[in-house]
Amino acid sequence: MQGSGVEVKKAEGAFTLGEVKLQRLDFPSGKTLKEPVQAYAAFGKLSEAKDNVILVCHALTGSHLVTGQKVEGLPEPWWKDMVGPGKALDTSRYCVICFNVLGSPYGSTSPISINPDTQRPYGMEFPVLSVRDLVYAQRKALDELGIKKLKAVVGGSLGGMQALEWAVSFPEMVERAVVIAAPAHLYPQAIALNEVQRQAIYSDPKWKGGNYTPDDPPRKGLSVARMLAMITYRSEQCFSKRWMRKIQDGNPMDWSGRFCVESYLHYHGEEIVRRFDANCYIYLTRTMDLHDVGEGRGDTQEALSRFSGKDLLAVGITSDMLFPNWQVEEISFLASKAGVRACYDEIESDDGHDAFLTDQNQLDDIIRSFWKKTNLK
Repeated sequence: MQGSGVEVKKAEGAFTLGEVKLQRLDFPSGKTLKEPVQAYAAFGKLSEAKDNVILVCHALTGSHLVTGQKVEGLPEPWWKDMVGPGKALDTSRYCVICFNVLGSPYGSTSPISINPDTQRPYGMEFPVLSVRDLVYAQRKALDELGIKKLKAVVGGSLGGMQALEWAVSFPEMVERAVVIAAPAHLYPQAIALNEVQRQAIYSDPKWKGGNYTPDDPPRKGLSVARMLAMITYRSEQCFSKRWMRKIQDGNPMDWSGRFCVESYLHYHGEEIVRRFDANCYIYLTRTMDLHDVGEGRGDTQEALSRFSGKDLLAVGITSDMLFPNWQVEEISFLASKAGVRACYDEIESDDGHDAFLTDQNQLDDIIRSFWKKTNLK
């Protein structure tokens, strides 16, 4: 496969935004993309030998802007307390790179991109990609950047699925992996929740089979999808502690008011419509559904044996209802049986699945301990 180059789009103080352009990608799933673009951000200085890289993988509606200041067109940085000088992902020592995943609307090729065959947005003609495909594309992009080794791969949620797939697909390249709030494969309940979210988008008359225009998208459908997702991202303890049965305003008995938890859901539903695309949401939730590190490799334990002799940390969250902690601990158990130097730790939090974003100080300590244990230099 021949690449067509790397472009640095802009430098923003302590980080750089860029993109890697490829002529063609033939994915492990058998799908193909012509002229794909892989957007990325780099934090810290790349060594002359290009051997000081930590790869961070982002979650469903996140972006490659992991830390630093806000950039127009991208969501807020999401790991400011984790990435930077002197932090667990120390940019004074390492070059931290994050790719915007294919299928996301923040710069990489996605359903909103122009299909070179039709000169129209892909829409629902975009290929369905697996987590393995996403990782394969990132590997090709790193090849273009001249990076052959990774000190570590780290990610949470969909990012954790990518980190695990990186370890199994390219063990010769990855020295250690940190899988946060992610299972070895998606279980049926999570798939069911994703399908209900997609159905909310499909049922919006403005979706039009995915052929909507940018100025008139299926706002209501995407908003409702996100409202359901937000319930799974938090816990009952979190909701009860913050609001219990508090009323925001008016009277719920005559529909003039809302409970505080309802206002919270509506706020996040409206927020996602302002910054994300409905078709991208459809595709990336399906990508999550397809996640199964053992597919085509015998089973999960056999797949994890490919990372034998390397170091892996699985981090669960005590109150996670989307990917319960036992699903994450299962990775550590099976990896240990497969000969991986695996360990498990937990974020103790009532914030649910989102604790990997809200409890960053605790996660920082957990990852620092793992670096020390594995002699990261």
